[in-house]
Amino acid sequence: MATNIVRDSDVNELNDPPKFKFGEKVKSKKVIRNDGTFNGRDIGEVLVKKGEVGFIKSINTFLQQYYIYAVDFPDRGYAVGMKGREIESLDNPPPPKQPKTAADEGEPA
Repeated sequence: MATNIVRDSDVNELNDPPKFKFGEKVKSKKVIRNDGTFNGRDIGEVLVKKGEVGFIKSINTFLQQYYIYAVDFPDRGYAVGMKGREIESLDNPPPPKQPKTAADEGEPA
């Protein structure tokens, strides 16, 4: 019997520590819809909108490859399991991106 499990990449996140910590304030980077794993909601129903703020409630793993962060969204009254690429930290934001220069492109200055 064939399986429908699709791996996103050959990268194994579990080789490194989790990107986020318990209690960390995060923001959704995209709309999250029910894939069938959220009880009481229809498949495809929006669970979280882009930009909604929540807090890391727990950290688990999936397929022995990814960290899954249970993000508690107090305004919604529930937690949603999300991959690290679907959230960004508001407590520890990444440094701003620097504009590319000619030196970065390997061109003479």
